Amino acid sequence: MSYTSISKRAVGTLAVAGALVAVPLTISTGTASAATHNWDGVAACESGGNWNINTGNGYYGGLQFSQSTWTANGGSGSPANASKEEQIRVAENTLQSQGPGAWPSCGRHLTVASEEQAPAPAPVVEEAPAVVEAPISAFQIPAEVKPAAQQAYDSARALADQYGFGAQFQQLADTNPQVLAALR
Repeated sequence: MSYTSISKRAVGTLAVAGALVAVPLTISTGTASAATHNWDGVAACESGGNWNINTGNGYYGGLQFSQSTWTANGGSGSPANASKEEQIRVAENTLQSQGPGAWPSCGRHLTVASEEQAPAPAPVVEEAPAVVEAPISAFQIPAEVKPAAQQAYDSARALADQYGFGAQFQQLADTNPQVLAALR
C-alpha cells in the first residue's frame, strides 16, 4: 500500500469515528432548542403588542427592555427600532440570563409552545447501512500523522464520555482494534 492510501484510510477512519460521536450530539442538541415561547403574549401584556413602542418610561420595544438589559443580552441600538425577530432573539438570551422574572407581571405568558400544541411526530430514523469490513493486515499510520490522529481519537473519546456516549465509542474502538494499534 502506498503512503497516500494509508493516510486517506486513517483520516477516513477517524472521520467515521468523529461522525459517530457527532451525529447523536447533533440530534440531541436540535431537540433541546425546539421549544418556543409565547412572546406575542408577553408583548400584548407589556406594550399592547406594539413592537416599536417608546413611551419615554425607560423601557422600549414590544417586550419593554431597559437599554442596559437589551445591550447586556446581545442587542444593539434601541429595542424600539429593532425588528420583532431581533427583540425575540434578545428576549431568549434575557430569559436564559435572568429567567421569567425579567418580565415580573407578564412573564406568566412565557408558556412553552409544546404545552399549547400537540407534540410533533417523532422523526423517522433510518437504519445505518451494514458495515463492510475491509481486510487490513497491517494497518499503519505514518509517523508524522500519528500525533494528530491520536489527538483526534482522544478528543472524540472525551466528547463521547462527556455526552454520555462512552460505551458506544468504546464499542466502535473495540470493533476497530487495528486502528488503535496503529496509533501506538
